[in-house]
Amino acid sequence: MGAQLSAYLMSENARSQANFYLETLGGEILSLKTFGEAPGTPEEVKDKIMHLSLMVAGRNMLMISDSFEPVSSSRSISLALTFDNESEAKEAYAKLGEGGENKYPFALQPWGAYYGEVIDKFGVTWMITKP
Repeated sequence: MGAQLSAYLMSENARSQANFYLETLGGEILSLKTFGEAPGTPEEVKDKIMHLSLMVAGRNMLMISDSFEPVSSSRSISLALTFDNESEAKEAYAKLGEGGENKYPFALQPWGAYYGEVIDKFGVTWMITKP
């Protein structure tokens, strides 16, 4: 069986979250659909994001949608980014942590790789590695 796994994030502000990832990791929005594009959408939610796909940090697909209920963060899932370049990894760690929480400092680990963990200001946990 062949399949591709992509992260799909539910957000309380999908536009803001997508823009944050584009600023911190680089990339581009590939597709953006609002609920207003669907017939019969109530006026108060027409500008909310139904589906937004973006490419970040090279060729990594993220998808985001506005949630109609409060979004809670969970430690059961983390997004892992592995960089070839130490300075790019340090920069991503620092930028993703702005306004969030540095859970584990980005540093050389006993197993020989650089690793750090942050929870961004939207509650998403990122594991940053440079082998």
